[in-house]
Amino acid sequence: MKTTAGPGKKAGEKLNQNQGSERGFRIGSKSTAKPGLPKETAEKRRLTLAQKKAVSGLLFIAPWVIGFIVYYARGIFMTLRFALSKVNIAETGGFTTSWVGFGNFRYALMEHGTFNQIFVDSLVDILIDVPFIIFFSLFIAILLNSRFKGRGIVRVIFFIPILLGSGAILETLTLATENIQQGASAMVAEFSPPTGVNVDYFIGILIELGLPMEILDYVVGLVSRIYDIVRSSSVQTVIFLAALQSISPALYEVSKIEGATTYETFWKVTFPMVTPLILTNVVYTIVDSYMSSEVVTVAIDTAFNLYEYGLSSAMTSLSTAVVCVILTVVCVLLSKKTFYYN
Repeated sequence: MKTTAGPGKKAGEKLNQNQGSERGFRIGSKSTAKPGLPKETAEKRRLTLAQKKAVSGLLFIAPWVIGFIVYYARGIFMTLRFALSKVNIAETGGFTTSWVGFGNFRYALMEHGTFNQIFVDSLVDILIDVPFIIFFSLFIAILLNSRFKGRGIVRVIFFIPILLGSGAILETLTLATENIQQGASAMVAEFSPPTGVNVDYFIGILIELGLPMEILDYVVGLVSRIYDIVRSSSVQTVIFLAALQSISPALYEVSKIEGATTYETFWKVTFPMVTPLILTNVVYTIVDSYMSSEVVTVAIDTAFNLYEYGLSSAMTSLSTAVVCVILTVVCVLLSKKTFYYN
């Protein structure tokens, strides 16, 4: 006699089958959590995307940090030590130091005949040159980024100052310039007819037109150093050119579809996208201008010609501290207007 299973018995058998299959799945699967640790703790230990980027950034700058600690940190410490001491060179080699406190700083600021004037003039030249160098390099980068025939040749011409700024070539050009000034320039001045161009005449016209003397002095200063300004703009031009080429063409296409003019596209698309590199170029230009200024030459001459290593270290420490303050102020002001595109 056959017996039929009721609804309750069928449901119980199905529940047992489901439990068995679930138990088998648990046995066959591997847990990602480590033994002895909750699953939530193991998931929290995984690095997020921001943390991975931070680790990559630290690894990227690690060689610079190691090099700074190994090579430059000791040099900075020795400079401060010499600046606060009287350095005496021993006849048998080496040196001895005697503590003088801020005597070297006091002598550099209050008793030295030319340091104050040279230092102030160097800072004024830096403040004059930096804005024009940034403007000129950005302008040239925009021209070189446009499409026209012979663009490669024009780029080579503007990148030649990078090669001319190297040590050997720059020294050769300096010697050639001195030889020309001593000999050939006198012959050229003797045989060449007068051009009739009087710079003072044009300056007088600008003064009569009511141009403020501050602006006039700024323009005259730029014109008198035009060669140095063009030579100092080469690296900045390369950086700006790389920034312009990294801008997505889709941004320009959208602005064109929206009917923006070239002027509006520059101020709404191009300029905001290169502002991070403007900050970089400003910092680079200030440091580069300081390294090639007359105050550095005075410090080197004081150390290696007059053998006043303590005074030279004091001059270097003073000028470096002032430049660091300028860099801090500039970075704080520009960082507020810098646009970072993610």
